[in-house]
Amino acid sequence: MKKKILSMVLAVALVATLFAGCGGTATTGAAADAGAQSASTGLFPAVPKDQIKVGVIHITDPAEGSGYTYTHDLGIQGMQKNLGLADNQIIRKNNTNDGDPTAIENAILECIEEGCQIIFATSYGYMDTCEKIANEYPDVIISHGTGYKSNGKNFNNYFGRIYQARYLSGIAAGLKTESNKIGYVSAFGKTLSETGGGIDAFAMGVESVNPDATVYVKVTNSWFDPEGEAQAAQALISDGCDVIAQHCDTPNPQLAAEEAGVYGVGYNSDMSKDAPKAVLCSVMWDWSAYYTWAVEQVINGTWTGENYYGGMTEGLVKLSDLADFNDPEAAAKIEEAKKKMLDGSFNVFDGVIETNEGTTVGTEGGTLDDATIQGGIDWYYRNVVEK
Repeated sequence: MKKKILSMVLAVALVATLFAGCGGTATTGAAADAGAQSASTGLFPAVPKDQIKVGVIHITDPAEGSGYTYTHDLGIQGMQKNLGLADNQIIRKNNTNDGDPTAIENAILECIEEGCQIIFATSYGYMDTCEKIANEYPDVIISHGTGYKSNGKNFNNYFGRIYQARYLSGIAAGLKTESNKIGYVSAFGKTLSETGGGIDAFAMGVESVNPDATVYVKVTNSWFDPEGEAQAAQALISDGCDVIAQHCDTPNPQLAAEEAGVYGVGYNSDMSKDAPKAVLCSVMWDWSAYYTWAVEQVINGTWTGENYYGGMTEGLVKLSDLADFNDPEAAAKIEEAKKKMLDGSFNVFDGVIETNEGTTVGTEGGTLDDATIQGGIDWYYRNVVEK
């Protein structure tokens, strides 16, 4: 009964907002600042900017200072600054275990009870609970990061072409290795397209400049496992890997690389601040690109429920500045590949691609589509070995 009453209250509030907002236009300028527009072009009425509340569900605490949650929260802060929102308009629920449906549900419901019109759920493991609550509260927008489920209305997913930046970082790694053994610590492997596709893109970047190199993958089976991430990196280094890349939450693989006197490629944020003597570059997100876009739609009443899949063009993904101890050729080769990606003359998953099992995917003259890259990569590229 509590859920039904809350849904009715939210619906009445949104209808009141619609009628209170009459007289403006659907723009991001004066009308958005005034928080009003005459006719919504989206699925929900406009919300005055000074009345909007944004919920954020984090898997850890942003104070961690380097990894996944930290980077997402930088995006929330960027959105808040871009749109001029007050601190009390951002509701954060930190340390929400993505393996605990009850904790996830409680965090989302608390955001709803505090008046959030849109809630960002940042971890993959939140997906099923997000779907459930979105169905129960059709007047609240729940936007889920890194997943694949959506309903085209109040439940969407958002992610990006991080594989573009991973390919570029592979160029740096391939040029720097001397052992031709490159390590990669990953939360999951080819069982999940997000991680498998990232590994493959990195490996392709490596091969583009160093066809003799092999990428060795160690999987931790957890998005956040500080001890396991460090141990995986140490094992790869013991096996002779002299560059350590990663798709996991903490900077521990980079710290292990620095301690061992080898090099690394960071992820999420610029991890050169954590391991300045090791990090060649970092594969980075700027989540503010999406968060600003999404919240602006809610303010303007232009939310359509569409999924979001941005890349370098949208400013969502990027490569950090290169450390000065990169190979002298790295900057020019990375810039060359980046320009081709941006002008559309090159896509990472172009043509016929050979897997490490001797099979092939893709077609001559074609490129894998977004749906396949997001959910259909269950193979490793030919120079990848999982340890």
